[in-house]
Amino acid sequence: MVTPKRKSLYERLRIGLEEGIAHAKGELNLKTVEVPQAPPEIDANMLATLREQSEMSQAVFAGILNVSTKTIQSWEQGLRKPSHASRRLIQVFSERPEVVCQVAGLSAVKLQEVKIVPTKKGGRKFVIRRPKNGRKDSESV
Repeated sequence: MVTPKRKSLYERLRIGLEEGIAHAKGELNLKTVEVPQAPPEIDANMLATLREQSEMSQAVFAGILNVSTKTIQSWEQGLRKPSHASRRLIQVFSERPEVVCQVAGLSAVKLQEVKIVPTKKGGRKFVIRRPKNGRKDSESV
């Protein structure tokens, strides 16, 4: 297999500038690309709370996320962290659990007080509020 020769820096800059000028004159329509935000961070306690709030066993939750029960256990124990793909699916599940459950062939669950909030470092994280000792008061987990 022959690898095509890469154009020189000069050539790439020249082409880029010509395209920029053509676009400014309205002669060229350039694609606009919007990069999605990274999925929110989730720690071991948040993940366990999310699963418990959905009233699912580790095995059922693993089935929804298409990972092994051992993987869920290691996430909840803080030994490993979910991949970006898993975090995105966890985000979808937290925001639209009925859709994920329907796709997985399960009855819909309802989640309460699950939010995604910005962090100081510019990322996002899950915050789940749950009743303290069965009362209506809530505390951040």
